[in-house]
Parts: sequence; structure tokens; C-alpha cells
Amino acid sequence: MTDTFVPKNVIVTGGAGFIGSNFVHWVIENQPGVHVTVLDALTYAGNPDNIAGLPQDRMTFVHGDICDAELVDKLAADADAIVHFAAESHNDNSILDPTPFLRTNVEGTFTLLQAARKHDLRFHHISTDEVYGDLALDDPARFTEETPYHPSSPYSSTKASSDMLVRAWVRTYGVRATISNCSNNYGPRQHIEKFIPRQITNILCGIRPKLYGDGLNVRDWIHTEDHSSAVWDILTKGEIGETYLIGADGEKNNIDVLRAILAEMGKDADDFDWVKDRPGHDRRYAIDSTKLRRELGWQPKHTNFDEGLRDTIAWYEDNRDWWEGAKQETEAKYAKQGQ
Repeated sequence: MTDTFVPKNVIVTGGAGFIGSNFVHWVIENQPGVHVTVLDALTYAGNPDNIAGLPQDRMTFVHGDICDAELVDKLAADADAIVHFAAESHNDNSILDPTPFLRTNVEGTFTLLQAARKHDLRFHHISTDEVYGDLALDDPARFTEETPYHPSSPYSSTKASSDMLVRAWVRTYGVRATISNCSNNYGPRQHIEKFIPRQITNILCGIRPKLYGDGLNVRDWIHTEDHSSAVWDILTKGEIGETYLIGADGEKNNIDVLRAILAEMGKDADDFDWVKDRPGHDRRYAIDSTKLRRELGWQPKHTNFDEGLRDTIAWYEDNRDWWEGAKQETEAKYAKQGQ
């Protein structure tokens, strides 16, 4: 076990997005001695409202691109750590146009690593379980840190590329970096193109929810607050050069998740439409987070999925102004894809 790292000034890339903004809120609420600098390009998934109202003496927002080496270098000079959430992350978008995924996920990670190398910063890289490919529905195995990489989409292949860059910069240049691969997140402030908020907001708008394929694809769900606490533990207590998988034993197939949403929102179990499947749709993800729990003592708090889902539904009900402006465009894009 390494000594505990105590950061004072942390750059959070993608800190106005879904998972990144939830991490920023978590740090502000739980780590009183830490100042956060959010670096976010505010592409469609980034929203300044996600971090609005946070105390100005604790958080600074910088509108900028992680591929801007001059800007990144300037910010890194005043920091002691980078937590790298920024990514193009939606599989469907990566299939339509992989170009921004290569730029942000690969070139952007390279730019940040160069700054961490120059200024000797601690660097934590947020990745995804999708780099491992998928598992069969009847396979008892789960992903571990030793699972071979087998990405299957433009999104997951660019994330796998970025993971490899991090490992190479640790070995070649001695960058003090760690990596985490997390399962599917849910919670407040998630863009409405994603599976759970899309279903919730469809129902709130009087639109029938949509379900891909046969609905049997399995995802390992984790509340974003638990992801945040795990990232902090890895940043401050993780072994340099190590990878940690983050999961909360939340395996559920898509049709069960949708029917849980329908039940919670007072709808019939079959009140949805089947739509064509995503090309190359991964069947099952499942995380074994034993290493993280054993070595760093992390434990998830949100272990009751139904309660977490209920809170998430309530957030979208109570914050219609946050998502209504994007709803029509999001559904029009899916309609063009037959989804």
C-alpha cells in the first residue's frame, strides 16, 4: 500500500458532464480542503448547469478543450492532480461518426499525460468496462483487471487506446498514474440520450419508451455517487501504475430495468415499443471489484437499485428545465436510426 496522497488543487476534465459533475459535487461536499478546476469543452453532453451554484472559492470553471496543449499546460502548472473524465462516450454516436472519439479520447488523453509528465502531477484516468468486450449471458465470469482487452465499438476501442497510453507513460516516463474501469453509471444529470434517462423522460413527455433488440442485454449498474467515492479512493490511495475495476454487483438486463421504471412511474409492464438493435450490441458486462474493495477498502453505499432508480426518477421529474430543451432533438436523432 502506498502512502495516502492528499491533493489540494485538482483538475477535473469533463467536470460539467454527467459522471464528472457528480464527482465535482462529491468532492466539494466530502473533501473540504480541496479546490477543483473544471476543464470542459461543453460539447452537447457538457452542461454548465450541472455545476451551477457550487461555491466559487472551491471550484473554478474553465471552458476549454483538453486537446489545447497550451491551456492544459497553464492549468497543470497550478495543480497537483488531474482526474480525467472527459470523453466522447455514447456508443451510438461513435458508430455514426468515430472522428470526435479519436480526437477527444486519444489525442486529448495524450495532451493531458504530457502535462502530467511535465509538472509531475498525480493522474487518474477514467475508463470503461467496455474495453473488455462483452460476456455471454450464461457465462458466470465477470471482468477483472486481468481480463484481456477486446473492444468492439469505435467508442470502446478509443478508450482502450487511451488506457494503453496511460500505461506507456507510467512505464516510459514515470508518470504517477492510475486507471479505473467502471460499469454503467446511473443517477442525476445524465444526458437524456442514455438508456435510463431516455426511458424516464419519454414517459414524462407522454412518449412510449423504446427498447433495443430483445431486451436481454445485461449491464452492471452503479450509482454515480459510488463511482465518485471509488475514484477518490484510487486517486489518493491507489498504487501507481495499477488498474482498479469499479462495480457494485448491479447486473440487470435492459427489459427488467425498463419494467422497473414503468412500475415506479405507474405504467403497465408492456407499455413500450421494441426498436431495432444497435449494431454490434454487446450482450453482457459484469465487473468483479474485489481488488478495489480488498486493497483500498472501498464499499458502495447505493446497493438497493430500486431505491437509487426511484431517486433518479424523482430528479428528472423535479428538474424538467434541465432536460426538456434537448428532448425533441434527441428523439428525432433516434427516429432517424429507427430506434
